[in-house]
Amino acid sequence: MAKILMKGNEAIGEAAIKAGCLHFFGYPITPQNELPEYLSKRLPQVGGKYIQTESEVATSNMIFGAAGVGVRVMTSSSSPGISLMSEGLSYLAGAELPAVIVNMMRAGPGLAGILPAQSDYAHATRGTAHGDFELIVLAPSSVQEAVDLTILSFELAEKYRNPVMLLGDGMIGQMMEPVEFPDVEVGPPMKAADWALTGCKGREPRLVSSLFLDPVELNEKNHERFARYKVIKDNEARHELYNCDEPYDVLITAFGVMSRVCKSAIQELKGQGINVGMFRPITVKPFPSEQCSAAIFKSKRVLDVEMNMGQMLVDIQLAANGKREVDFMGKCGGLTPSIEDVIESVHSTLAKIKGGVA
Repeated sequence: MAKILMKGNEAIGEAAIKAGCLHFFGYPITPQNELPEYLSKRLPQVGGKYIQTESEVATSNMIFGAAGVGVRVMTSSSSPGISLMSEGLSYLAGAELPAVIVNMMRAGPGLAGILPAQSDYAHATRGTAHGDFELIVLAPSSVQEAVDLTILSFELAEKYRNPVMLLGDGMIGQMMEPVEFPDVEVGPPMKAADWALTGCKGREPRLVSSLFLDPVELNEKNHERFARYKVIKDNEARHELYNCDEPYDVLITAFGVMSRVCKSAIQELKGQGINVGMFRPITVKPFPSEQCSAAIFKSKRVLDVEMNMGQMLVDIQLAANGKREVDFMGKCGGLTPSIEDVIESVHSTLAKIKGGVA
């Protein structure tokens, strides 16, 4: 299978087509504009439909409609645009409709800057919108992984009838790397024969809705949904361990592209005779907490590194369960912690271990 050099945003668009997604609705916003631009040209070539919407609010309602009739559908946006879609995402979850949402994060809060950041971790994993629901959220660290996780996103969305978010830290969409795609041009049709709105001739009418006025019925629906989330956590949580085979005093935790900076720092620290491990969640929702705890308890102290003010830090502290101290190092606003920054922070954490600092 030949590798192709592609920009991340465009590679995600092509991966969606490989997964069988022929419907895209979206509104322009940096740093993800290359994705809809690519699909505006590519989808008509494969019999698909592309619509540039009048707003992100309209987008979230259009993907609701497309998912409701049983077709694979995707949208993409960036931080403020995702906020505008939040109500629609809650409706998708409430109606149990599969859809894929790509968020190429920019800095925040507010309009802020258009440079890469990891400022939407908390929004994606905790406070996406109103009501009792959870997204499945995947965080790639490379363009190839973005391709693979895009295809997986459609599989998970359909399997669990739940919206899935691909969470990129801005630079994923802009960087160019060699990627491979599956040989199949378009994936199989969605398995939606038992619930999609396809016209009721010859069968009983169906209703796709998130409106349940009977509190008993809504209580039951929410409990059913959260039982499904438990199955997702038990079966779909994904992570990467790096340099964890040998004993390590410090465990770095990082996600997305930031983990690649940390890997380079770990290699340089090896040259200094210092062994450091790294835990990277690939699914940030559900967070692989048990696997993270196991890696943490093999260390003496943890260093969490992010391109924000510590949004994943809460999940790391929960995994540490008060049994290990967790230090934090982060930059935001579009600044990225450097290899040297990570190395310096590791040395600071090691000094705390030697000095018995809590």
